[in-house]
Amino acid sequence: MNSLTRKTASFDVDAQKSFTPLCPDELPVPGGEQIGGELNFIASLASLRIGSKDAHSPQAPWVVADHAQMLKPTGLAHADITWVSHCVPGTEGFTLLDELPTPYDYDYFIWKGVEPDLHPYGACYHDLHGKLSTGVIEYLKGQGVEQVIVGGLALDFCVKTTALQLAGAGLKVIIHLPACRAISEEGALQAIRDMQQAGIAVAATREETVQLASV
Repeated sequence: MNSLTRKTASFDVDAQKSFTPLCPDELPVPGGEQIGGELNFIASLASLRIGSKDAHSPQAPWVVADHAQMLKPTGLAHADITWVSHCVPGTEGFTLLDELPTPYDYDYFIWKGVEPDLHPYGACYHDLHGKLSTGVIEYLKGQGVEQVIVGGLALDFCVKTTALQLAGAGLKVIIHLPACRAISEEGALQAIRDMQQAGIAVAATREETVQLASV
């Protein structure tokens, strides 16, 4: 527990091995395997720890055979672009980073993308239109949480979208950058701009995160 005046949760977004060089054939985000300690740090500032995982069928209609075919429009309502297969339950890529708790040891945990035709990025809704809630916003509000410190993979997709969804629900959101990695540098810079424009605080160091969380 901590001495922050606002009730605080931390949120580990999709901190799975699929998004690290440990699984090079999936979506290896550079440095993705290095964030476990920083996610544990933000958890030390919070009274509740939230987590999420992608959980995808290898037969999903948005799956393509190789990286050269990725990021193309699919025409699907809730799976906008193509990706190689990743985060398949039962595989090594599906698992969380070794430094993290098991899903059961979180206070609240979300599995997303289970339906083959639904490929959400944010962890707050199962679809891309914000219709089907995962329940996490309702849980946080029911617990009296006022601010959420977020990290995970990847910054320019699932982390950004989750943070925007939380902020849109009226929660104070802080991004702890040392606990994030992005697919691309350009994507990271755009994500930071988008989040700051939405009123989300972005911290580059542990000290900044502690300071922002104490305001």
